[in-house]
Amino acid sequence: PGRLQSYRPLTLMLCFRMYWPDSTTIHRPPGPHPVFRHASKSTESPPFWDSLPQELTNLTSLLYCPQTSTYHLRGPAQATYELGGLLEVILVARDHWGRPKSHGGDLFQARLLGPESKAGVPGDVQDLENGTYLVSIPLLWVGKAQVQMRLIHSSEAVGVLRRIWREKRATVDFRGYFQGMKGAKETVVCNVDPHSTGAKGLTCQYRDVVSGELWFCAQPPTLPCNSLVGHSAGSYLKNLGNVSSHYLDCSVLLLPTALPPRPPCHPGLKSPKPSGFYYQNTWHSLSCSGRTFPTADSILGCLAGRVVHMIGDSTLRQWWEYLRDTVPSMKSVDLHVTYQAGPLMAVETTRGIVLHWRAHSWPLRTARTSVASLHSVARELGGLAGGPYTVVVLGLGAHFTTFPPSIFVRRLAGIRAAVMALLAREPSTLVVIKLANTGYKSVYGSDWLTLQVNRLLRAAFAGLRVAFVDAWDMTSSLALPDSIHPGRLIVQNEVALFLSFICPT
Repeated sequence: PGRLQSYRPLTLMLCFRMYWPDSTTIHRPPGPHPVFRHASKSTESPPFWDSLPQELTNLTSLLYCPQTSTYHLRGPAQATYELGGLLEVILVARDHWGRPKSHGGDLFQARLLGPESKAGVPGDVQDLENGTYLVSIPLLWVGKAQVQMRLIHSSEAVGVLRRIWREKRATVDFRGYFQGMKGAKETVVCNVDPHSTGAKGLTCQYRDVVSGELWFCAQPPTLPCNSLVGHSAGSYLKNLGNVSSHYLDCSVLLLPTALPPRPPCHPGLKSPKPSGFYYQNTWHSLSCSGRTFPTADSILGCLAGRVVHMIGDSTLRQWWEYLRDTVPSMKSVDLHVTYQAGPLMAVETTRGIVLHWRAHSWPLRTARTSVASLHSVARELGGLAGGPYTVVVLGLGAHFTTFPPSIFVRRLAGIRAAVMALLAREPSTLVVIKLANTGYKSVYGSDWLTLQVNRLLRAAFAGLRVAFVDAWDMTSSLALPDSIHPGRLIVQNEVALFLSFICPT
């Protein structure tokens, strides 16, 4: 990238169209896993929260915006645009009768796509709280481009989601497997609070002795609480409908190119909006000069001597899988555990590299796994000495959208304290926070819920010398199918930015 210098003429044409993609499929979150030592006791449980308000049974009806919504450039079209400038569009939301809305609250996403340049950048959508939205998109590359604005949720749907998230309890449950000394087996419902276990009597409470995190299971009919041996995903408590999205397209742009100089990647950098963009299918960070690692040798050279601890959900496990599969000499070790939950390990003996991944603690949706394999994030961090060859990556979010924010806030408080303690005893330890992906389009894992989770993640680690990989921007910048598990192109770029914090030069 060059400096912010020359400007080129920019021919601008804008047209808008709206279409409704197929929305018949309900996308539900995948399943991952947890960990920890526990002490157990029984507590009395009130009746189970077993239903949701009638307004939620057809959430889809709240999602549609009319085809009469309007969009126009802010100010007159220009013959030329300065390098690094913004394309600004005013979006006017309308109700079902085509009338301009007088309030905000809709969730829109915007991006600029350059199909010929294999480019894309997310735009910033500012809610003016009067039914209009200011969309700002930076102009960063040369080539034809298309502005795409997407209604994720109407304000009515956001209101429903907000009430679910703040006022209701879990929208999923889990199974706890108990086994007695003589082989007796019993299975019950478990969850983040006693109400959501469905227990009509006593519940078993499990407290992580390091983090204080709590977990509850309905007390088995005959077996004691301390006979819990297994855990798995359970059921979705209510089908709340699909959360479909709608697109608005405009075209065609011819843009200038070049970037201002950026510092090497290091922890503690502030993230701009947007945090980066794609060009030729490569992510370019706007906060630091990220590198590419196109070969196995370049990855090995960066990771040489490092022990990497990845703790999180299955979207972070994709990083571990990418490194294992991309570097032929990286060999996985069979630890005879449930793959979804881990722990997983891969080693490269000639360069002294060890890669660990394990799922974060409850709540986690997973195939049945041993409770003994489930460790809290705080417990794992507390067991690390740290140092210049220790790298920690945390990736939480996807499995917390089905619970009230208080659950995630309490979890993050304990993790922040553990990260602070780790950095205090060994400041040279690199800690990387992977934000949650876009891709969920149901009320079990809506993008609106993920956005709130990411805000909590940023707030929790504000002021600490940690690095962020903005997976939200990286998974929302290109015209790819919605998936909570992005394809290899996205994962490769996420890993490259991660490696840039380890090897900035």
